[in-house]
Amino acid sequence: MAVAEKMNRFIEKSSWIRKMFEEGARLKKIHGEDKVFDFSLGNPNVPPPDIVAEKLLELIRKKDPGLHAYMPNAGHFSTRSAMSAYFCREFCVSMAQDQIVVTCGAAGGLNIIFKALLDPGEEVLCPAPYFVEYNFYVDNHGGVLKSVPARRPDFDLDLEAMEREIGPRTKIVLINSPNNPTGQVYPEETIARLGKILEAKSTQFGHVIYLVSDEPYRKIVYDNCCVPCIFTHYANSLITSSYSKDLSLPGERIGFVALGPAAEDGPKIIDALTLANRILGFVNAPSLMQRLVEELQGVCVDVSIYKAKRDRLVQALSGFGYELTVPRGAFYLFPKSPLPDDLEFIRLLHEENILCVPGSGFGGPGYIRIAYCVHDATIEGALPGFERAIKRCGNM
Repeated sequence: MAVAEKMNRFIEKSSWIRKMFEEGARLKKIHGEDKVFDFSLGNPNVPPPDIVAEKLLELIRKKDPGLHAYMPNAGHFSTRSAMSAYFCREFCVSMAQDQIVVTCGAAGGLNIIFKALLDPGEEVLCPAPYFVEYNFYVDNHGGVLKSVPARRPDFDLDLEAMEREIGPRTKIVLINSPNNPTGQVYPEETIARLGKILEAKSTQFGHVIYLVSDEPYRKIVYDNCCVPCIFTHYANSLITSSYSKDLSLPGERIGFVALGPAAEDGPKIIDALTLANRILGFVNAPSLMQRLVEELQGVCVDVSIYKAKRDRLVQALSGFGYELTVPRGAFYLFPKSPLPDDLEFIRLLHEENILCVPGSGFGGPGYIRIAYCVHDATIEGALPGFERAIKRCGNM
């Protein structure tokens, strides 16, 4: 066999998100762009703020001789300094530049964290539903992903269930807030209780259990919601994030890992993260993008545009009879499937030329994910099909 057996298995299980996105491209060739309503991919459609292009042109015109050169594997000193200064202002924590590693997006960040912290067979525990790639990222580094269903219907953490599942092989608890696919933002009190659980479990098992928070949607929040900082609730924590969503730069692959300022063995962990950046082949994040985001700390797209899309879909789908929890962040709806088999309902939507992703693909069967980072015309054009699909369920 030319391809590794494991990769063959992974190909068969590979992301429903990409499958539906590719199906959308096929249908658009047949029916035309305006007749296919693709909600499959979380690809931001709100343009970057104008200052992004202005700063990028400014950087290029400067012709700095070091602009495209190699740099330390953890990232440019000035970039990490700007990031740490912003962290101090935003989270009211004492953060030094050497507690940050600049990465190729949050995906690169998660991979260097798992490479740095996991020994073979150690477990990563996360709430379900969860971003499907977590399975592959954990496996990349010899770990085992275990999931615990989140509470219904609000998708907050089920802390009692998580506490029961944390065992002697648990090395990392992984959360994602705002969450993909549910849009949930875990409240401050939930994070505080989780921190206490991890302190007790670390003592019980005689080794540190790390809390890792994946936060690429941190700034995409609504209704005065705020994403709490895990560093203030648990010392042995790491945050990974990116500028893909808040600056609408997903293709530029620029992000970071920040280590909690009170983490045990902090310098060793940073050394391991930096080495992982190099030996995994990321080496370091793109130099030009590092220089760009250095000057754009705290800048964000107009979130009100996403909020308007959310509100329109929530109002319409609720009116049609869909059961859903209003998301507090990100740009996804995760309504309950009107049929027990979410794959069957995805097929009904497909017949209406509507492409969504089954909740089963995220470890959340019985639901569907709708990525509403799309043009308003896509939303309006799809609404009659959403209504017809749920009505058909009543006749089945």
